[in-house]
Amino acid sequence: MVDPVETILGALCVRTTITWKGRELADMMERRKVDILCVQETRWKGSKARSIGAGFKLFYYGVDSKRNGVGVVLKEEFVRNVLEGEKERFWSELDEVMESIPTGERVVIGADFNGHVGEGNRGDEEVMGKFGVKERNLEGQMVVDFAKRMDMAVVNTYFQKREEHRVTYKNGGRRTRVDYILCRRSNLKEISDCKVVVGESVARQHRMVVCRMTLLVCKKKRSKIEIEKKTKLWKLKKEECCEEFRQKLRQALGGQVVLPDDWETTAEVIRETGRKVLGVSSGRRKEDKETWWWNEEAQDSIQRKRLAKKKWDMDRIEENIQEYKEL
Repeated sequence: MVDPVETILGALCVRTTITWKGRELADMMERRKVDILCVQETRWKGSKARSIGAGFKLFYYGVDSKRNGVGVVLKEEFVRNVLEGEKERFWSELDEVMESIPTGERVVIGADFNGHVGEGNRGDEEVMGKFGVKERNLEGQMVVDFAKRMDMAVVNTYFQKREEHRVTYKNGGRRTRVDYILCRRSNLKEISDCKVVVGESVARQHRMVVCRMTLLVCKKKRSKIEIEKKTKLWKLKKEECCEEFRQKLRQALGGQVVLPDDWETTAEVIRETGRKVLGVSSGRRKEDKETWWWNEEAQDSIQRKRLAKKKWDMDRIEENIQEYKEL
């Protein structure tokens, strides 16, 4: 049974770009015993939630400092309800994502779940090992329950490590594990190690946890790539092909010496004549270098350039540098 509680709600247009005015809001709400305050025209950037003192928390959303944003300030007991709702929505959405993935596909989840799964695994042997940290809390139980629902395993807990290689969060005297890696139970045998990397940290309190996993990667045969068929324009280097092209083009244009004003039509006639007279490529990428310019002279030039580069690498004198640049 839920007892009714009188709640005082308010609304206020703040019209300010200064976020530290939140402390003034908290003091005012405390004096007037306001539990929930809706604020408009905040002009605060971003989408954030932060404590503003006296047990109040501000949730706000704003695009930039020039356009009006909105927010809401909640008293402590209401904040707890909001956070619990956010957690429920998070796990519900994560369930939906997992259910959309075929069971045969590998899935690895790495996240800060902000919970302790605890030491030992009595009753939960199918989803975790014995090597946790501290006692289990409500958030940690949610992690374990999720692992059971989705037939997954909490990887960190299966490897016996020194405390330094198990703790993922350090702040003052507080040392705990809130970051976990999860995988499907059927893939657990593919993981040979999991630990916290000591000495590497981007965020001051959090530390990186890594696992070593063996994956069998199937190499697919490269298929022949279809490319655009191109007219063999290089044939125009031959005088007989060039002359034939001129004659055919004149015929296609009705014997006119001056080109018609309609360029789009003329261009298409030129292209079509070129395809008929010169031919087109096969439309497949060739693996070798059987192109019209890859002749003995080009190959010899490339070889001499490579030899000059080796000579320069061995002895970087000005003479060798100049020789390489010229080639």
